[in-house]
Amino acid sequence: MPPDTPRVLISDKMSPRAAEVFRQHGVDADVKPGMAPDELKSVIGAYDGLAVRSATRVTSEILEAADRLKVVGRAGIGVDNIDIDAATSKGVLVMNTPFGNSITTAEHAIALMFALARQIPAADLSTQAGKWEKSRFMGVELTGKVLGVVGCGNIGSIVAERARGLKMQVIASDPFLSPQRAREMGVEKVELDDLFRRADFITLHTPLTDGTGHMIDAAAIGRMKPGVRIVNCARGGLIDEDALKAALDDGHVAGAALDVFETEPAKENPLFGSDKVVATPHLGASTEEAQENVAVQVADQISDYLLNGTVTNPINMPAVSAAEAFRLRPYIDLARQLGSFAGQITESPLVDVKIRYEGQAADLNIRPLTASLLTGLLAPLYEGINPVNAPYLARERNIVVTEETDERVTDYQTRIHLAITTEKRRRSIAGTLVHGDQPRIVEIEGIRMEAALSDVVLFVRNRDKPGMIGALGKALADAGVNIATFHLGRSEAGGDAMALVSADSDITEPILMQLCTLPHVKQVKVLRF
Repeated sequence: MPPDTPRVLISDKMSPRAAEVFRQHGVDADVKPGMAPDELKSVIGAYDGLAVRSATRVTSEILEAADRLKVVGRAGIGVDNIDIDAATSKGVLVMNTPFGNSITTAEHAIALMFALARQIPAADLSTQAGKWEKSRFMGVELTGKVLGVVGCGNIGSIVAERARGLKMQVIASDPFLSPQRAREMGVEKVELDDLFRRADFITLHTPLTDGTGHMIDAAAIGRMKPGVRIVNCARGGLIDEDALKAALDDGHVAGAALDVFETEPAKENPLFGSDKVVATPHLGASTEEAQENVAVQVADQISDYLLNGTVTNPINMPAVSAAEAFRLRPYIDLARQLGSFAGQITESPLVDVKIRYEGQAADLNIRPLTASLLTGLLAPLYEGINPVNAPYLARERNIVVTEETDERVTDYQTRIHLAITTEKRRRSIAGTLVHGDQPRIVEIEGIRMEAALSDVVLFVRNRDKPGMIGALGKALADAGVNIATFHLGRSEAGGDAMALVSADSDITEPILMQLCTLPHVKQVKVLRF
């Protein structure tokens, strides 16, 4: 295996196709399902990627030991088993595969709805026990009933489509559902309270967040119409199970069909044992097709990220398609250089960061550019920073980051302007691309100059006085430093001036101290890119 070949660990049982796909991409994959946490912690440092399902717990302790890890991919939707904050702080991208099991989960919700409407599980048990209780199992039709879909994303929209095929009237509550999209789907967008009031069946397809936990509680159930039936194939924590049991017992809720529970595996639960409850053991994604789909997708996504920088279905980073990754690459380099320049010449704590994307840059996906710029800006202050954790660290340090876009073209077809405020002063720098993909600095604190940045650049701020350039050149020559390029700019005659000097050799601390003693010099710093 070549030394630069990415290594990925598959730590949960998943389709063998995942390992095949990794190897087809040229990524080395080790399949080791069922490891204990201590064993995983002991080996994770050898891997660039980790592919999991729901069994592996990617905790802060595991991530702390993962010095090489760049990405965790979840073959499925839910990422409850991954410490997202710890991963982000560590600079580890987390991605999932929300589309691979969408149809399977949606079909399971429809199946549970039928089972609930016709009491199929209880009728099956009764009949196979030798009873013939035809009058006991009086059901209801789905045709003509109002289905309330809470969360109309990938899965919820498929459920809505299937339900309309069953001649149900579909209403949906989702803050991200646009009126146009609702019309295209043939559903009525409503507020959540209106959905509770009108729906005969309610199906949940929303993620579990701080805002959605126990969204179905006693108060919410009290606002529902009597005889409502509830289906949950999303997350168990969405429902207050004690409140649901009370509503089932008093008859306000006619039945509930649950594939997920607040505590899993659910060996015991207050809802078990009731004929009004249909329960399955988190089977939403359990079809052969779905398992192969998510395994292939997570392998493709992890490989594309490790090899090409393509970010698909991210949880803690902006998405970047393969086409965007190619187009954005020179802009990402420019943004990182601008941030790195500003970060290296800044000597007091940052307060705010303002980024303006102008001309062609304004039409791009700017979130990856901002993440790259912040990476360069904060790198002198924090070890291990990258585009995943840079925005997180900025928020954590109360650094206010604002972005602007301006499609107007002035002197340059494209330009990125960065202004930072520290506790002591304000600085700015701007750059562009020449020949399509070559970054150039074009302005520093209002002083115009055009300069390419090499590996080592000497930054000099001085008063614009005669003899300054000669004195600087002589001092470098006396120190045995050969100048590769020399770029100058000034605000006005006799005002502030700046120089960017690229050298063929390193500029050591003794040389830097000597340069600081030159007349009219205000600041000298070695910048490394």
